Amino acid sequence: MTNLRHALADYLALRRSLGYKLLEDGWVLEKFVAFVEQADSAHITTELALRWATQSSKASPVHHAHQLSRVRLFAEYLSGIDPQTEIPPRGLLPAHYQRQAPYIYSEQQICDLVTAAGKLPSATGLRACTYATLFSLLAVTGLRIGEAIALDFDDVDLGERVLLVRQSKFAKDRLVPVHRSTAEVLGEYLAMRQRCHPHQSSNAFFLAERGTRLTDCMARHTFIQLSRRIGLRAPGDHHGPRLHDLRHTFAVATVKRWYREGLDVDVQMPLLATFLGHSHVSDTYWYLSAVPQLMALAGARLDMNLGESLS
Repeated sequence: MTNLRHALADYLALRRSLGYKLLEDGWVLEKFVAFVEQADSAHITTELALRWATQSSKASPVHHAHQLSRVRLFAEYLSGIDPQTEIPPRGLLPAHYQRQAPYIYSEQQICDLVTAAGKLPSATGLRACTYATLFSLLAVTGLRIGEAIALDFDDVDLGERVLLVRQSKFAKDRLVPVHRSTAEVLGEYLAMRQRCHPHQSSNAFFLAERGTRLTDCMARHTFIQLSRRIGLRAPGDHHGPRLHDLRHTFAVATVKRWYREGLDVDVQMPLLATFLGHSHVSDTYWYLSAVPQLMALAGARLDMNLGESLS
């Protein structure tokens, strides 16, 4: 292993100890180190970093800038060890990331998705039950897909009707209460799971057909197949509504309900941020500006308050 690879391993270990998962950054930076080694260099240079970050002609300028920023952070760390390290200057690839506008599902679309999942073919019926229950849980709790598939058997307390989400973003744990009807559906799934795999070795709550934990790729692949089947995406379309948009839909529906009930949204927003596991309430407020329906409701509330203060 080269000194550069040793340094990368130490860098990733340090940042992960601070709560960053760096799943994608890890293998991306490994590719960069291999690129540097192929160039017969033992040090990071701005020229090499720039050439590596922009080598894909099909990628967007935002992607190029993001790749270079990953290298910059590693180079900043490495410069304290290797004085010959060059840190690519900021602004070298000026491109700004624009957060993708959320797709807000209708209730009918969610019902269609869950119904289609319940018809998935499987030898035992577990696959259909797993995905119908999983997608339903995402819709009514706003969990991230990674949080849902990471649930263990002991993390689901049906008696207290609460889920324990472990080691989510930034290594945070949180409790997520669920409605009685949700607990009943989870109980029905648990019975099905135990009938199909009474002696399974996996402690995962959501199981694949063969009795192993679901993976992120499996869940997303199944969602894309079903979304095409029910018309959310065109056949062969690689873009469109995402599984993560179920989380957005939950957040937007919650805020819309608060407006209808006349609640003070500013007071309630930190509660939603905590429920969703956001590190900053500003991440939750983003929904107000990203969704036209919420902007209209916020504007109407502002007009009403101004009218009352002037009368």
